[in-house]
Amino acid sequence: MTLRKFAGLGALLSIVMPGLAMAADEVAAPVLNSGDTAWMLTATALVLFMTIPGLALFYGGMVRSKNILSVMMQCFAITGLISILWVVYGYSIAFDTTGMEQGVVNFNSFFGGLSKAFLAGVTPNSLTGPAALFPEAVFITFQMTFAIITPALIVGAFAERMKFSAMLIFMTIWFTLVYAPIAHMVWSGNGGLMWDWGVLDFAGGTVVHINAGVAGLVACLVLGKRKGYPNTPMAPHNLGYTLMGAAMLWIGWFGFNAGSAAAANGTAGMAMLVTQIATAAAALGWMFAEWLTHGKPSALGIASGVVAGLVAITPAAGTVGPMGALVIGLVAGVVCFFCATSLKRKLGYDDSLDAFGVHGIGGIVGAILTGVFAAPALGGFGTVTDIAAQVWIQCKGVGFTVIYTAIVTFVILKVLDMVMGLRVTEEEEAVGLDLAQHNERGYNL
Repeated sequence: MTLRKFAGLGALLSIVMPGLAMAADEVAAPVLNSGDTAWMLTATALVLFMTIPGLALFYGGMVRSKNILSVMMQCFAITGLISILWVVYGYSIAFDTTGMEQGVVNFNSFFGGLSKAFLAGVTPNSLTGPAALFPEAVFITFQMTFAIITPALIVGAFAERMKFSAMLIFMTIWFTLVYAPIAHMVWSGNGGLMWDWGVLDFAGGTVVHINAGVAGLVACLVLGKRKGYPNTPMAPHNLGYTLMGAAMLWIGWFGFNAGSAAAANGTAGMAMLVTQIATAAAALGWMFAEWLTHGKPSALGIASGVVAGLVAITPAAGTVGPMGALVIGLVAGVVCFFCATSLKRKLGYDDSLDAFGVHGIGGIVGAILTGVFAAPALGGFGTVTDIAAQVWIQCKGVGFTVIYTAIVTFVILKVLDMVMGLRVTEEEEAVGLDLAQHNERGYNL
């Protein structure tokens, strides 16, 4: 009987063990999370919606009627251009971690490798994510939409005076030498320069907004002022478009910020809440500051305040609480108002649509205040225990981005100006870029 029992047990184990081994393999294998995947698909579409049509309408309404198509065309062309550059090499430069080691500063701390060039190795079964997993293809597309909107934001600074051909070449080089490396330094993980510093940038205050705002300021200085500025009236030709664009940006920004949680979880939910709070506070802050200063609140002002709040909360969205978001929004609204009006007039630069005044300044305000309000002691949800130390880290990140972006952008523009010229002729500027560059009119009456 004993032998029979052992024989029976052996037979049973021979049947069960392979099944247990297969079950263990199934548990160990990465499993796609359909809820997170659905959210990230939605967030990706929302962020693309921010550029086309959101930013295209926001900027298009603010220029003169003879230039509306040129601005919209630039937004659409950048969307196509950066999409292709992203899959060819941009994604790899930004997120390839080859050669990176925490605490070690080397070339790969600044610039990612090319093992992911042409999206090598990416299949429908490739998964990524910080916790629950979703397709790497979705992450690639999500990050692509960030890469698209960043150079598109720069358009607002030199609107109405840059040649379309020069714009395309400038954006190609700028994306390669500025956007992708900054994204790598901040977001690539251990071994990335600013990642190792401990810079907090949840959704792109440094990577997107300071980066684009500073590049825009340099661009408008290199190109010079529009003909007639500031003595010739250059009022926005259709503020209805601008308000619609601002509304689309506001809605799309939930994908921008809440999507940066890379999961459908509590962090995403809080990011959505603080985004709404900060944006509302900044809109009111700008509106009342303008009301007190100029006697009347304007539609352009509240639309600009909306964007200032969205920009400022971007680096903080994953770590600050509701009251921190309220303060960040109010401060950003008021500070950006004065920088986009009084400071710009005093310094005399022609930032056509206030790319620097809103995105550059708003990004700087948000990045620095993230170091304050990410602390649990002030209602935040980060790991900040020493506020002064984190603020210093944030200032280092801001300072490095400002200096790096300003220098590289300046060099790119000066070289292009010598090689092919950046600016349209005075005659083309007078007739408008719609006709001069695209042989079309926005309005045929």
